[in-house]
Amino acid sequence: MDIGIISFYGLIFGILGTSIGGFIGAFLNIKSKKFLSFILEFAAGLMTAIVCFDLIPEALKIISITKCIIGIFIGIISMILCDNIVNSHYKNNKKVENSLLKTGIIIAIGLGIHNFPEGLAIGAGFESSNTLGFKLAIAIALHDIPEGISISLPLKIAGTSAFKAIIITVISGLTTGLGAFVGSILGSISLDLIGISLAFAAGAMLYIVSCELIPESKNMYKGRFASLGNMLGLVIGILSQIIE
Repeated sequence: MDIGIISFYGLIFGILGTSIGGFIGAFLNIKSKKFLSFILEFAAGLMTAIVCFDLIPEALKIISITKCIIGIFIGIISMILCDNIVNSHYKNNKKVENSLLKTGIIIAIGLGIHNFPEGLAIGAGFESSNTLGFKLAIAIALHDIPEGISISLPLKIAGTSAFKAIIITVISGLTTGLGAFVGSILGSISLDLIGISLAFAAGAMLYIVSCELIPESKNMYKGRFASLGNMLGLVIGILSQIIE
């Protein structure tokens, strides 16, 4: 299949899932901190499942465990640097009064990074066969719906307009198209780079889960209801592997 068409499919499917999630999150009228903490931990559980049952296993099929661990740590370090940059802006911006704004921005950056290797997988999949490419694209689009919610909802609660929250969410999905373009090229050149990119995304998502989503959730509500969201997200993330 032509590289341009593969990139187009990656872009469409990448934007589709995040856009749907962005619309849902932007127009949900949620004032309960208890329920919002549930949503944040649901996203955390879902991301944990993607890391453990999708990104890392796929990376280990391509590269050694040593390279995988290196990729994970590079992803974590990259997110620490991004977090420091956002924190610096957050502290200097007196208009920002809600830490959910920072959380939404960090999630958007992290998922933007995460969507790139997803695009790589789509591009490499199409290089293997059209059936595999479409299967991966559909699965990724479904994965991206709750991820879109996890971006737009904190932004909306923090006072960002629904339109701006949706735009930020859509932008985070654009990297899937770029990844599909690169993946269609690298698929026949260097599988190691795809494996390292998957591990990189896993590290970035682990940082988001451990240092953003769960701490922010616990700051809002300390009861077990939020933890149930984490477990539900994990189970749904595991079940989503069936369609792959």
